[in-house]
Amino acid sequence: MLPTSPFKVAAVQMVSGPVVRDNLTAAEALIREAAGQGARLIGLPEYFCIMGMRDRDKVDVREQDGSGPVQEFLSRIAAELRIWLVGGTTPLYCPDPGKVRNACLVYDDRGKRVARYDKIHLFGFQSGEERYDEAATIEPGDTPVAFDSAQGRVGLSVCYDVRFPELYRAYAPVDLVFVPSAFTVPTGRAHWEVLLRARAIESLAYLVAPAQGGTHPSGRQTWGHSMIIDPWGTVLASRDSGPGVVIAEVDPQMISEARSKLPALEHRKIRLNKSL
Repeated sequence: MLPTSPFKVAAVQMVSGPVVRDNLTAAEALIREAAGQGARLIGLPEYFCIMGMRDRDKVDVREQDGSGPVQEFLSRIAAELRIWLVGGTTPLYCPDPGKVRNACLVYDDRGKRVARYDKIHLFGFQSGEERYDEAATIEPGDTPVAFDSAQGRVGLSVCYDVRFPELYRAYAPVDLVFVPSAFTVPTGRAHWEVLLRARAIESLAYLVAPAQGGTHPSGRQTWGHSMIIDPWGTVLASRDSGPGVVIAEVDPQMISEARSKLPALEHRKIRLNKSL
């Protein structure tokens, strides 16, 4: 159930590298910073625990579902700080030995895992010498996931998913949507903000987008611009690049007022998916 009073949410921005231990240390410091500023619901970026020197590096550190250092870290820090934590993505085992599930794992304020969403849409892009093919190392998920939290109902998505509005329509109505990401610079510069604002506007929900943002040890550059957006499409807070924390206040009354003024969710005529 959505709280009646405003509360703070945070998006953690990172520039992760190839060593899982170092990334967890960096993530912990930023999570603590966000919690120290009053955030009770905190999101990490995609690949927060590893941005390898090559795409296959994440396969080498994949974990069994339910155990492993990354999952133990997420559970521990959530319980210690009494926060709800949307854990970016963690590489988990799948039947294909050369691939992972790119899984967004969510932990409540007791450290209990309450949701798992496996990235459905896999990024493919080629421009000059810059080329990405996530399908080469990732097995896609096939199930949208929304969950109830102390901060309201939350829909999950990851990065490239943001280009597929039907996923977000399947979630409606939710109070918040998370989009942990590692956007490229060319696509980020052109499309990042407009896509995020569109998803918030059409969902009439707050949107939290924690991102990778900077130059990684591999030489890869990510767009950053982690941001939090309100149901009217206003960017409440943003960070261009580099590690840091983006914090904003979620006002439950804002959600109610936006949906009252513009009841677009009630006016839908084409329903390809049931709401979750």
